[in-house]
This record gives sequence, structure tokens and C-alpha cells, in this order.
Amino acid sequence: MRQVFLICAHKDLDQLNLLVGQLRDPDFVVYVHLDRKSALDPASLHPQARLVRARIDVRWGGVSQVEATLASLRQILAEVPDFDKVVLLSAQDFPLLPNDLLKAELARVRGCELIETAPIAPAGWPVMRRYQYFHPTQAHLPARLACAVLNRAMRTLGLARRLPDGLAPYGGSCWWALSRACVQEVLRLAAGHPRLLRFCRSVQSPDELFFQTLVMHSTFAGKVLPNNFRYIQWPEGGARHPALLDEGDFERIRASGAHFCRKLDSRTSALLLPRLMAWKEGRAASWPVRT
Repeated sequence: MRQVFLICAHKDLDQLNLLVGQLRDPDFVVYVHLDRKSALDPASLHPQARLVRARIDVRWGGVSQVEATLASLRQILAEVPDFDKVVLLSAQDFPLLPNDLLKAELARVRGCELIETAPIAPAGWPVMRRYQYFHPTQAHLPARLACAVLNRAMRTLGLARRLPDGLAPYGGSCWWALSRACVQEVLRLAAGHPRLLRFCRSVQSPDELFFQTLVMHSTFAGKVLPNNFRYIQWPEGGARHPALLDEGDFERIRASGAHFCRKLDSRTSALLLPRLMAWKEGRAASWPVRT
């Protein structure tokens, strides 16, 4: 069954092309959304990659990340008529399975939607502040100051925002793998709830809320397997970004059972990458030959 990989990229051409090259396979289709402000030359992308036409100026923690993903998904649905899943990746991800084994693992969970999700609530993932107050991540200074004043007044009065249209909020990691039918329904729900995307313009990290909320309000909610099969190492102390992985992380990565690890780059991970590739080659050699 064909699989689609959607890679969000903005830097490090060597790492990006290495990732695309690792996914080179007749059964894999690879799309790259290249940040509009990126200095990377699209003509230098690996020839296996298909470029997403709508290049969005992506800002970390802002709604532009959601908009870039939606635009990419629309193009994929229009151009790839038959596939199992869209696997959303960062250019700083790296596959830990040889392609035949990755296919087998994706086939094993074919009936599932691989997305980390939990209710955003005191008893679930307690990050309600992300949407209950205004976070104008892409606004100019006067708007940010006005929102700060408004947020202070709301806290004083005991007020808080709610998601539009009575939607209950869900959240989790922004990296997931969703089936074609689920992506179709998510896009229909997004079109049917345009106020949600507008609301997310003032939400902190809406890419960790938007898709989870729509999936959990879809007919695919019962098929969710809340595991995206990523190895990610978070520094202690509540850091906002995952740690860059290096050679010292190899054994933990190997023991993780993940499909992908992140974050890597061509410099910090220069000694790790050859070890990962050698390990993958060894796994591929021991994988049963197809007849």
C-alpha cells in the first residue's frame, strides 16, 4: 500500500535531502513544504521530493504551521488518489526502520490513526492557558500589548475563552500519521468550522490542538492509537524545544521501538547519523526477502 510522507522544512539542505533519500521507495511518495522565507533553493531538493506549491511563511508556535499543513494536505489528496496514510515529518526527523520494515509496521496499524491526543483539561493535558487567553504570536507590538491588557482583565474577572462551535479541545504532539479517509474528513470539518482556524490565530502552538480536536470530533475518534512512534528527547526543566540528538543518544534510540527520531541536524548529529544508517542496513539485511 502506498504511503505519503509530508516533510516540513526550512533549513539544512543536507539533512533534508538525506531524509528524502532514506524514504526513496516505489511505494512511498514524498512531499516537502518549504517555508516561504527559507533560503533553500527548491531546485536543489532531492529529485524524489515533490514540492508543495503553496509555500507558507511559517512562524513557530503560530497558526501558519496549521495553514501550511492544510495547504499541503489539499494538494496531496488532489494528486495522490490512493494511499494508506500521510505521515507528517519535520526535516529534522530520521527513519529508524528500513523501508520494507517501515511498510510492515504501517501495515500492522493500518486500521489506526496514529496521533497523540488527550483532552485539554485539568485531568488530561493541563495547557488550557494556550487557548483560554490571547496569544498573538504573529501580531505587531501594539496588538500584543493590547492582548496583554485584555488577558489581565480577563483573569481579574475570572473569564476565559472557549473553542468555537462547542468543540471540546484535544491536544498532543504535532507529528502524526493519518489515513486518507481521516484526512478527508478532517478537511471537511475544518471547512465546516471556519471559526476554529480564525480562533487559532491567537492560540499558543495551535498545531498541537487543531488536528487533534478535529480528529476527536470525527468518525475516526474510535480508531485513534495515541502513539506517533517518535523518539523525542525533551531536556529537563520544561524546555520549549526538543534536544538535538547526538551519538550519545544512539542506544536509547535503538531501544525505543520508534519509527522515527528527532531532532537531528547535519552538524550536531554528524556522528550519530552513520551509526543509525549502519544499524538500519543491518536490520534490512536480516529482514525476510520478499518473493
